[in-house]
Amino acid sequence: MLLFLYFSIKSESLDNLVDGLVSIVRTISQILTAGIAIAAFSLLLYGLSFNLRDRVARSFAWIMFCLVIIFSTESFTATTTDAQTINMWLRIQWVGIILLPPSYLNFSDALLATTGLPSRWRRKWAIRITNLISLLLIILLATPWFLGPLVVDKPPAPHFEPKILTELFTVYYVLIMVLSWINFIRAYRRTVTQSSKRRMLYLTVSALAPAVGSFPFLLYGSTFAASQQLIFWTLATLTNLLLGVFLVIMAYAVAFFGVPWPDRVVKSRLFKWLLRGAITAILTLAVVTIVRRAGQAFGNPYNAFVPIVMVVMILVSEYAITMFYPWLEKLVFFSRDEEDFLMIRSLEDRIITRSDLKQFLEMVLAAVCDLLQASGAYLLEVNDEGLSKVIHTGENQIHANQLAEIETLIVGTEENDEPIIWQNDVLLPIRNGSNGDAKILLGYLGVNGFAGELPLAADDSAALKTLVERSAMVLKDRQTQENLFRTFERLNPREELIQKLRAAGRYDRKGVLQVESSIKQSELSQAVKDALTHYWGGPKLTDNPLLKFEIVKRELTAEEPNPANALRCVLKNAIEQIKPAGDRKYTGEWLLYNILELKFLEGKKVKEIAMKLALSEADLYRKQRVAIDVITNTIVQMELKCIGSQSE
Repeated sequence: MLLFLYFSIKSESLDNLVDGLVSIVRTISQILTAGIAIAAFSLLLYGLSFNLRDRVARSFAWIMFCLVIIFSTESFTATTTDAQTINMWLRIQWVGIILLPPSYLNFSDALLATTGLPSRWRRKWAIRITNLISLLLIILLATPWFLGPLVVDKPPAPHFEPKILTELFTVYYVLIMVLSWINFIRAYRRTVTQSSKRRMLYLTVSALAPAVGSFPFLLYGSTFAASQQLIFWTLATLTNLLLGVFLVIMAYAVAFFGVPWPDRVVKSRLFKWLLRGAITAILTLAVVTIVRRAGQAFGNPYNAFVPIVMVVMILVSEYAITMFYPWLEKLVFFSRDEEDFLMIRSLEDRIITRSDLKQFLEMVLAAVCDLLQASGAYLLEVNDEGLSKVIHTGENQIHANQLAEIETLIVGTEENDEPIIWQNDVLLPIRNGSNGDAKILLGYLGVNGFAGELPLAADDSAALKTLVERSAMVLKDRQTQENLFRTFERLNPREELIQKLRAAGRYDRKGVLQVESSIKQSELSQAVKDALTHYWGGPKLTDNPLLKFEIVKRELTAEEPNPANALRCVLKNAIEQIKPAGDRKYTGEWLLYNILELKFLEGKKVKEIAMKLALSEADLYRKQRVAIDVITNTIVQMELKCIGSQSE
């Protein structure tokens, strides 16, 4: 009897332990389920914010939308015990499940199109048919024909019983996913560069997780799940954990489609987006859920700690991201270019905008007026065109005709440091150098109504000299800043062109020159034409966008550090690649090569070339455009081959 009582107590304790473990694992699984919904919604917003124009990104966003429906409704179901509410949420969940197969098929088709194999009639019609089937199945959700009765009181979780249409849908679901994976594998095999091939592999493998993790396996495994709840919830937890990880990997691979940014920028933006959005929200939800469940165990589920913990977690997470993300970003994404990264980041803090310079000059002029008790002051700058007014303060304006008078007055006085009297004003020379001894004249500091009141007292003279030196410093910085802004303005379209080329060429060589891509072939052709036009020297060669190409950088050596010579070498190699075999002839086979050789490399005139090649000038210009397009395509192929040979 005592032995029986002992084993009964021991068995009861073991059951309580198992129930406790089931409760803990179920809570973790529910937190992860909500976390997947949050992560999917965050990635949906990311896709809609940064690369919505790309079809791959749009297709991925649609998959994320389906996952938001599936996992958010599952989370809502876990928070209620009302049968009607559970029935509503589970039917909405099935909307996301039904939409997932056509979403995957469309996504795989978009990947294939990106690699240079666009949809023809078969894949297009397959997508249309699957969309139509999904629409019909969604309509059937409102009827009792598609899903069986709802099981609420049977562990481990509420679910529907399967019917014949449900089983047919399972076959349809598996079939479409298999077809999608065939497209994934085809896209992987057609990928161009090593880094893109690696990302396509990430995408192909990670895309398995949402397809498998979203399917309602309780349709067929409810009996086993009810008898082995601990195993079921453990598997569910591990599945959700893997799904969350693979979801991020999938988003990482998709983030490179359709964006012209460098790889490091794509990684950094996605990582920061996830930290500030999904990870912060998931951590907050997890801690709040644990606090609420702990309170529930003590009979007070909605205690005062819930909102306090929520606010604290959000603030602490944002604080940690703000404090540590720059260091983490530098360590993970910019370790190989740390010096360049630090210099670029410091520009934001160090650069002086035009408004900043204007405000500082206004302060300098105001200080001059206060020191000399003048009614106004102005600053004139010396440039290639003469004098120009930078800024003034006070009522007296300086007009163009007055500037001409001042220019006439100062002729021959450029080396003189003495003040110049003009009408009722005094003009103080501003020279380069902090001590005022340099001979480079930057401009003049004019003071209204100050004529005849020099020299100043020693203290006032020293203060005025300091203000003049400040003006010299600002004028010098202003010239530097203007040059910097002009450089940025020239650099922007060039860099944009380079980034567009990288974006279009990541997965498809042909895509670089297609109209559908964000690059226009005319832009590349114009860059090549400009470089050929100034082949032997000129701004169109030295400031050409092609200088940023990897093939040009590869030509730079210690013996030949000149970028223009490197670009010239690339152009020469590209022309040599279209040269027919054998000795040079003036036949149709040699026409394009002869045009490029005679026109750009030898610099002959159009009439001379036309006579030599037996062409009219109009025909020569048309053939020249064709030749430039051929060279453009050759250079693009060389660039993509160079990029493909490099690891990320």
